[in-house]
Amino acid sequence: MLAAQFQGVAQFGANVAFGVGVVAGAGAIAAGVGAGHRWYARRPVPEGLAVLAGVSVVALALSTTTALDVVIERDAAVDGEAALANVTLFALAAGVSLVCGRLGDRIALAVVEEDLTEVGRIVRSVGRNITVTLPEEVADVEGHDPLPPELTAQLAGKSLSFPRGLTVDELRSRLVTRLKADYGVGSVDVELTPEGDVEYLALGSRVAGLGPTLAPGSAGVAVRADPAFTASPGDAVQVWTDDPPSLVTTAELRATAGDVVTLALDAADAASLDASTRYRLVTLPATARSDREFAALLRAADETLGVVTVGPDSPLRDLAVGDLAGSVVAVAGEAGVTAVPHRDRPLAAGETAYVVARPDVLRRLDAAANGQGTPPLRDRATADD
Repeated sequence: MLAAQFQGVAQFGANVAFGVGVVAGAGAIAAGVGAGHRWYARRPVPEGLAVLAGVSVVALALSTTTALDVVIERDAAVDGEAALANVTLFALAAGVSLVCGRLGDRIALAVVEEDLTEVGRIVRSVGRNITVTLPEEVADVEGHDPLPPELTAQLAGKSLSFPRGLTVDELRSRLVTRLKADYGVGSVDVELTPEGDVEYLALGSRVAGLGPTLAPGSAGVAVRADPAFTASPGDAVQVWTDDPPSLVTTAELRATAGDVVTLALDAADAASLDASTRYRLVTLPATARSDREFAALLRAADETLGVVTVGPDSPLRDLAVGDLAGSVVAVAGEAGVTAVPHRDRPLAAGETAYVVARPDVLRRLDAAANGQGTPPLRDRATADD
């Protein structure tokens, strides 16, 4: 009698331990599904998916299919207590799976947000690709010639695909590079939301021609001359007359076409050249030209040069140049021009700042200089590193 009671208690304890283990396993699986879904899709796991993953553990543990086969083969009545226990076990597993799925999602969300704080915000996407749709209205970049109307119409509303897992800055860089490489766009001003949607887009054609590369106070003049056969753009030359031999001016060679030569020189010396006179050119030794090197690098870079004047009510007043996004290469004021100012130098009302930055940063700086927006700032800690 006692042995039978003891055996019954032991069996009951084993059944309870088995049920607790199965429910705990279901909760662990649901938590893993919730965390994995948050990490991969950047979205909360559907509750039905977590519950399905949890109760599948119960189904496997109870060997439901095998139990039904045994009952059918023996043609025996179903044990009511066993059926009730199984249904209860499924219900408990479903409830625990629901709670654990949410818990795993919360834990993964905390880890993902911590990672995003350290390495930058990841663009939220579902699937293996990020689809970026350009707006229907495309503006023109100030200071650049507009794109051909047919190219603007082709890009308006166009969808472009990029690999997932990119930060907003990386996606912006990929988008700018693709527009320039695939469609021949010269300048891109774009703003993206944290979801990777294009909030603002302005495009401009490539900077071409002689004018954009001429320094202030200089001019380009075409004359008839005899340049050396190895002469190339950028060479420094002296311009001489033949009869009598006389030095007219010193200039920079920009282009040649037969006996017609384009020279870049001071605007005051341009008037001394006569279109009907044939000149002789003497090539000078190569010297370092920091202005020409800067112009060449700037022309090939994504950044461009902008000029902003600080207004009396501008938030740029008393703001250090090192706090601004972009590079302030010069500041002009009543005391003169300060080239490459110290990063802690504050800006004053009425001063003009020459800034090298992306077009979207220059646009926001210009608005802030007129008191119409918040200036774009840089992360000083990141800059110091």
